[in-house]
Amino acid sequence: MKTTGSTPRQTDAKQRHSTEVRGFASDNYAGIHPEILAAIALANGGHQVSYGDDEYTDHLQQVFRSHFGGLAQAFPVFNGTGANVVALQALTDRWGAVICARSAHINVDEGGAPERVGGLKLLTVPTPDGKLTPELIEREAWGWEDEHRAMPQVVSITQATELGTVYTPDEVREICDFAHERGMKVHLDGARIANAAAHLDVPMRAFTNVAGVDVLSYGGTKNGMMLGEAVVVLNPDAVRAMKHLRKLSMQLASKMRFVSVQFEALLAKDLWLRNARQSNAMARRLAAGVRAVDGVEILYPVQANGVFARLPHDVSVRLQKQFRFYFWDESDGVVRWMCSYDTTPDDVDAFVEAVAEEMGRA
Repeated sequence: MKTTGSTPRQTDAKQRHSTEVRGFASDNYAGIHPEILAAIALANGGHQVSYGDDEYTDHLQQVFRSHFGGLAQAFPVFNGTGANVVALQALTDRWGAVICARSAHINVDEGGAPERVGGLKLLTVPTPDGKLTPELIEREAWGWEDEHRAMPQVVSITQATELGTVYTPDEVREICDFAHERGMKVHLDGARIANAAAHLDVPMRAFTNVAGVDVLSYGGTKNGMMLGEAVVVLNPDAVRAMKHLRKLSMQLASKMRFVSVQFEALLAKDLWLRNARQSNAMARRLAAGVRAVDGVEILYPVQANGVFARLPHDVSVRLQKQFRFYFWDESDGVVRWMCSYDTTPDDVDAFVEAVAEEMGRA
């Protein structure tokens, strides 16, 4: 193809927010990591084939295989819900069901997309800490020959979980062995997979393909990307028609090179791990700081980049006027504080100081 140059033009857009504002509402609030922003610019200019037949998406397969083994195949998509819905459709029949934790993102935060778009049934199990076990899965792993019941075909786990806890490689392996022995497949929602690996200090493969996971939803947005996740097929025999399902689910990007090059910047070296270690460290700093404040209760082990706490409702409401964060269970006074790759010690210390001040007023 012919390559032509272009002359940069001054943009008419204006900065409409303060770059000094920090919050603890979501790791999605953070901007694009500078190294990823530079990679997007690097992929710009000239023409590349659309819909994933570009050089960046082709090279991306090598990048993912360096982390998840020679059989891995990555399918970039727009967002996490899209990744989960495409992955679960690829693993189930029309009469299939997915066993998951009641707190799972696919059950709580995806607007019914797995059911309404994916056309599958979720069989949810309550958990004390967001983590499934073979014993908990067994509550719904039955009735395969009962035509009156949706057939359990997939176990879906989240790493790190929605409550900030992390499965060990052995725990994932036990789940995979249990599921596979019963003819089920295993999907891992890895929206914060980098944070889990950073906490465990192991390669991501240790609790994915090596442990027996069949398909992975890989999360990049919460770890510094602008947009984009990927469905990573680890066991090719477990899925079917992935590229058709991605298109049918409206998750096929025409200018896919700009999604793929972000993953290359994130995964080719250690940016994914640097970002995750930073956000995890800031969550630990935050938890340590608020533990010293009388009346604040930390509810779950802080193993990734989130802190779940209980404190008086009126204190949280006043704090929200200074720092953005969300209630997790407002009726019980439970809040969630998330740290990002760009959260700094000063950000954390300022928030801890505000918590202590408001608790003192209470």
